[in-house]
Amino acid sequence: MIKQRTLKSTISATGVGLHGGRKVTMVLRPAAPDTGVVFHRVDLDPPVDLPADPYSVVDTRLCSGLQQGEAKVGTVEHLMSALAGLGVDNVHVDVDAAELPILDGSAGPFVFLIQSAGLEEQAAPKRFLRVKKAVEYREDDKWVRLEPYDGFKLDFSIVFNHPAINRTKTDATVDFADLSYVQDVSRARTFGFVQDVEFMRSNGLALGGSLDNAIVMDEYRILNSDGLRYNDEFVKHKVLDAIGDLYLAGKPLLAAYSAHKSGHALNNQVLRVLLEDESAWEVVTFDDHTQAAPSVAGMFEPVLG
Repeated sequence: MIKQRTLKSTISATGVGLHGGRKVTMVLRPAAPDTGVVFHRVDLDPPVDLPADPYSVVDTRLCSGLQQGEAKVGTVEHLMSALAGLGVDNVHVDVDAAELPILDGSAGPFVFLIQSAGLEEQAAPKRFLRVKKAVEYREDDKWVRLEPYDGFKLDFSIVFNHPAINRTKTDATVDFADLSYVQDVSRARTFGFVQDVEFMRSNGLALGGSLDNAIVMDEYRILNSDGLRYNDEFVKHKVLDAIGDLYLAGKPLLAAYSAHKSGHALNNQVLRVLLEDESAWEVVTFDDHTQAAPSVAGMFEPVLG
């Protein structure tokens, strides 16, 4: 049986929120089977639970955030991406601010935290959301599509017309039958432009942004002294974001995702298009690994120890 996973132990991290610029402490705790990913605003009285749910997503211009009533938790996509890549089904996420810490701007530190806590399989089958027919969402020249596939594959292309980005590979295909999330995706950092950062700060956003947690560019070049981590780091970060955005569906997808100039908003919209057409998807489990295609069985990093 392909089983659900949670953490072996509790682990915490402290960092700065990207937009608020304030100190944030996050605690990851094990959760029972079928709990899913649930965020808890523990700084509120009483605390507010915010389960991962595509219909609770807000603030998609700059990040993916969740909202219940007046309570919000923002910038969840990098942690959600790490949880998806490591195959974590059930976890409680306690946070004492309105956003998660940005850490280094990638999913790498979240992967390290999860691996440090350890993973354990649970006595319950992992539930996959299998796409049965193609769905898509378009806005002008931007589009995103989900199609049937035995596994999880992402194709992404970007257009920024910036010399530093144009010198890199601007399209990427990631099939987790062949590639490792940890090695090939998780370390890709978010990126931005000096002029945009100045505008956002004047509007009370990106107050925690720096060269330590993003790739920053002026009109011509990358300002980070250490350069890029991958030769396609810009488009790889878009893949990383998409993995996190799609995991807000609450289950790992069995699908081929393809997108051009997409972002958090379009990723969320295509999930809604999918879920609102009940003929387009089904929930499946695998009682035996041999029932699943090799690309399904190999989607997640192995549980060690």
